[in-house]
Amino acid sequence: MLKRLLLTLLMLTASAQAAATDYTDIWFNPSEAGWGMNLVQSDAFMFLTFFIYGADSKPTWFTGQVTLDASNNFNGTLFATNGTYYILPWAGFTGAAAGTASFQPLTPYTARLVYTVNGVGTVTKTIQRQTLKLIPLGAMYSGAQSFAFSGCVNNFSSVSFFNLQITHFTNGTATFAIDYPEYSCTFSGTLEQHGQLYSVPATQAQCTDGSNPSVVMTELKATAQGVEGKFTASYGGSCRNDAQFSAVQR
Repeated sequence: MLKRLLLTLLMLTASAQAAATDYTDIWFNPSEAGWGMNLVQSDAFMFLTFFIYGADSKPTWFTGQVTLDASNNFNGTLFATNGTYYILPWAGFTGAAAGTASFQPLTPYTARLVYTVNGVGTVTKTIQRQTLKLIPLGAMYSGAQSFAFSGCVNNFSSVSFFNLQITHFTNGTATFAIDYPEYSCTFSGTLEQHGQLYSVPATQAQCTDGSNPSVVMTELKATAQGVEGKFTASYGGSCRNDAQFSAVQR
């Protein structure tokens, strides 16, 4: 009964929430090491902290509070603050609006950062998620997915349950063995890490129903409870299956 309840909750999560990208991560420009931005997303709101430098080349503290708009960008205010010297008892801080900030997603893994400070000028940077360390994925999982077929002879949307075994190898590749109630599929590919997320470029699956689609995985993420992500399975021509899933570790 408990397992059925957990899988039902996972099904609802996959269908209602997993379609949106969570941009929470550390972001930087790899060709400009030494500065960056911490981003924490809460639904349609982001809190940004910049670690950058002033005209005197000394560290400068800015924060941004930005909200999702109709163009799928996050726009808002840049703030400058001053506070108590860290070695003293905390006596508060002062702060005021210092400009504007805009986080503009280009892909789930890259973005354009645009900000202004005190009218001095506009800074525009292309940034990406910063990978800190390898995040292991290998485990057994049980979960649910919501999916939709398009461009096929028979198009439909539904949900399904599955068991998943991920084998994460030291050479950066992984094997995914998925057991559905009606059939099973296995495929292997190279894990490309983007900060907290992984992607797997197109790879051929072997399925017991003979369909053997080409599979691309995106936004694959280890969570505190298990794993979640998205994938597209292409069956030739324009026929494809787009899905998002969530699973708990067994």
